[in-house]
Amino acid sequence: MGGDFGQLKTDIRGVVTTKLSPFEQKAFKGLFSHGIPNSIKRTASNIPYIVPPMIVGYIVYDWAVHAHHESLRKNPADFANDK
Repeated sequence: MGGDFGQLKTDIRGVVTTKLSPFEQKAFKGLFSHGIPNSIKRTASNIPYIVPPMIVGYIVYDWAVHAHHESLRKNPADFANDK
């Protein structure tokens, strides 16, 4: 099955492993040419799905705040006969 304790067999049939040296990786390759334009494109493509619910939410919130403030006001006609 394997070798001694802590030394497993390294050539297992049917399993393919690949490795890339950390010295050959380019972490920021294509960031400015592909990454930022792609982020802008993805954000712009989601605007039609995000902005309308936000506008509706703001309108409902604004209506609720105004309705609440109006419900707190007293009706002057109720106190017309008080002395």
